[in-house]
Amino acid sequence: MTDFQTSLIAAAGVFVAGVFVYNKWQEHKAKKSVERAFASEHDDVLMAKDEAPAFDAGDVQHAAAGRNEPSFTLGDVSMVDGGSGAYAVPAHEEPVAPSVAPETAAAEHTFDAPAAPVPAAEPVPATLPEPLADTPREPVLHGETDAPAAAPVTPPVATPAAPAAPAHVPAEPPIPVRAADAAVPRAELATALVDPLIDCLLPLELAAPIRGEKLLPALQKLRFVGSKPVHYIGLAVSGDWEPVRHGIVYTKLQGGVQLASRTTALNELEYSELVTRLRSMADEIGAEPHVPDMMEVMAEAKTLHRFVASHDAQLGVNLAANGAPWGVTTLVGALEKQGFDMRPDGRFVMPDGEGGQLFTLSTNVSPAEETTPRLTLLLDVPCVAPSRDGFGAMVACARSLVQRLDAIIVDDYNQPLSDSTLEEIAGQVRDFYADMEASDIPAGSTRALRLFN
Repeated sequence: MTDFQTSLIAAAGVFVAGVFVYNKWQEHKAKKSVERAFASEHDDVLMAKDEAPAFDAGDVQHAAAGRNEPSFTLGDVSMVDGGSGAYAVPAHEEPVAPSVAPETAAAEHTFDAPAAPVPAAEPVPATLPEPLADTPREPVLHGETDAPAAAPVTPPVATPAAPAAPAHVPAEPPIPVRAADAAVPRAELATALVDPLIDCLLPLELAAPIRGEKLLPALQKLRFVGSKPVHYIGLAVSGDWEPVRHGIVYTKLQGGVQLASRTTALNELEYSELVTRLRSMADEIGAEPHVPDMMEVMAEAKTLHRFVASHDAQLGVNLAANGAPWGVTTLVGALEKQGFDMRPDGRFVMPDGEGGQLFTLSTNVSPAEETTPRLTLLLDVPCVAPSRDGFGAMVACARSLVQRLDAIIVDDYNQPLSDSTLEEIAGQVRDFYADMEASDIPAGSTRALRLFN
C-alpha cells in the first residue's frame, strides 16, 4: 500500500467520524430545545403518587351558589314600562330581562267536543327584572301544567297548524299590522320590535353618537338569520328608545333576534352565523356588541318554541252542500256579499276592520275546478284577540251561509255539528285564550302575531 492510499483511508475515517460527531451534537441540541419548550414549574397532579388533590365540600357549595342560571340581560338598557314599551337610560346596574319559565311538556292544543273544559295553566314563577323599584315588572312566559288532561275525544273540527317553510325570505322583517300602525307611539313600537320576552337581546355600544341615515345601510345587512327576523331600536338624544330612522342621532343601539317561530326555534348554527355577522356589522358602524352565552340562548329558544308548538291551533268549520255541488264562479259573488275579500292567491279572507283578518275560507279545490261540494272556514286561534270573538263570528258566518247556499254544518268526518257541540267548543276556546293571557302572550297581541305568523 502506497502512502497516497494510506492518506485517502485516513481522510475518509476522519470525515466519517466528523459526520458522526456532528449528528450527535445536533441531536443533543434538539433534545434540549424540546425539554425547554415543555418544561413547567407546576407539579403534575397526574404523576404525583403520594399526594392527593385537596377537595373541600365547601368549595362545591360555593361553586353551586355562584352558578348563574340561564337568563338574558338587557345590557345597560332597562324597561320603564312593559306596557308602553319605554326603555330607561341605564342606571347603576345591568337589569336582567325576564327568563322564560321551563315547561313540563309540549302538547298541542286541541278542541274536543264534547269534553270537559280545558283548564287554564297555573302561573309558573320565573325570574323577573327589577330595573326600577316602582315600575311594572316584565311579563313572564308560563309553561304547561302537570295536571292530567281529560280523556281525549275525537276532535270534530280541530286542525293542528301545519308549519311550512317559507318560500322565500323577505328583505325586511314583517311587522305585525297593529304594531306598524302610524298611530302607535314610537316607544310602544320599539318594544314591539325588540321584545325581551321573545327576542334575544343584542346591545350595541356606539363609540360616538351617529345619525340614523348612517346606521341604516349597515343594519340592513343583518335583517334575518335563517328564517328568524332581526330588529333594531336606538336610544335617541332625546332619551327615548325608538326604531332607527333618518334624521335622528342615536347614542346606543339595541338589536333583537326572534328566539322562535311557528316552525322552529333559533338553533346553534343560526346563532353562530348571527354572532359572526353581528360583529362584522358592528365594526362597520364603530360599535361594540354584547353577545349572550349560546347555551343560555338555546335553552330560552327551545322553551319558547315548546310554548308556541303547544298553542299552535287552527279551528275549522265545514259546510257541505245538501244537493248538487256549488259552482265556484257563483260562490265568489255569494262570498263577497257575505263580506269576504278574495286575495290574489285565491283565498277568501274575512277582514277584522283594522287591516287584519278574523278567519279564512277555502273551497277545497284547485283553481282549475269549476265546482266544489264543500267549504271550510278556518280560524287561526292564537292570532285573533278574544275581544273579537273569532270563533263566534265564524260560526255566525257559517250559519248565514247555510241559509244562503243550502248547506249543512259538519265536522271533519262529515258528521253534523249541533248547536250544543259548537257551544262546547266555544267554551274550550275561551279557556285557550285564558291560558295564553296567563302566559303574557295574549292571543291577537303583537307578540302572538310575531310568533304565530
